[in-house]
Amino acid sequence: MASDIFTVGLIQMHCSADPDDNVRRAVEKVRSAAKQGAQMVCLPELFRTQYFCQREDAALFDLAEPIPGPTTEALSAVARETKTSIVVSVFERRARGLYHNTAVILDADGSTRGLYRKMHIPDDPLYYEKFYFTPGDLGFKAFDTEYGRMGALVCWDQWYPEGARLTALQGANILFYPTAIGWHPDEKAEFGTVQHDAWRTIQRAHAIANGVFVGVVNRVGHEFGDILGNRAQGKGLEFWGGSFLCDPFGRIIVEASHDKEEILIGQCDLKHLEDVRRNWPFLRDRRIDSYDGITHRFLD
Repeated sequence: MASDIFTVGLIQMHCSADPDDNVRRAVEKVRSAAKQGAQMVCLPELFRTQYFCQREDAALFDLAEPIPGPTTEALSAVARETKTSIVVSVFERRARGLYHNTAVILDADGSTRGLYRKMHIPDDPLYYEKFYFTPGDLGFKAFDTEYGRMGALVCWDQWYPEGARLTALQGANILFYPTAIGWHPDEKAEFGTVQHDAWRTIQRAHAIANGVFVGVVNRVGHEFGDILGNRAQGKGLEFWGGSFLCDPFGRIIVEASHDKEEILIGQCDLKHLEDVRRNWPFLRDRRIDSYDGITHRFLD
């Protein structure tokens, strides 16, 4: 039976142009997190490669892999070795011509507890994800692991309160958001601070509104999409790091820098979660009889 207290490890890392090197370093960082007491560990979005969605190139579909596949096999082995539950982000090759941005939930015995396929897919300058990823078709899900019930969403999902709510309503005590988000260099001076603040605020709000812990894991480094010997056009993306863990009232437990690889270790206590929910009973006071409109695109 899972304890009321569990320890989280968030791995903020840079990603090189060498996929094998990235996986090797991810494995080592999981080991390091486990040595520091981590039981649930989350890696950044699509950590096996640099962020390739900076351009549309059909050749980059060759980066995708099946599940199970090389990345999940390597992380499954280290999950079993270290007895950690791990959220692993994978460019999933589901079938020929069908690809997803998928979070794989590995448990402490190395088994796969389930998949979450990214539901919200962006299409913005240097984030051309709609070219590569089919929207998820598994819905929002919570997963039981050795150390408790958790949910995983992915990057662009973090801007949508509906995903966080539906995952929390399934009993997830912590929401993980593996992420790859950064600044356009030309915009950083004018908009960088407010963009980062909005990103941090929306995810703390998910913790508060749902009475859950939230762990956000970003990458760091300036990337030009150096994949398969090519690079994206322009000045690339400066990934802003800033990974953090917050409690059910949005208070920051641990937080990383903007520009360094770091392993964050933080403790989550479900007794604290219950205390927050008793005193701020948002789930109790929801007017579930009045929310039909939420399933419409817009209320004209």
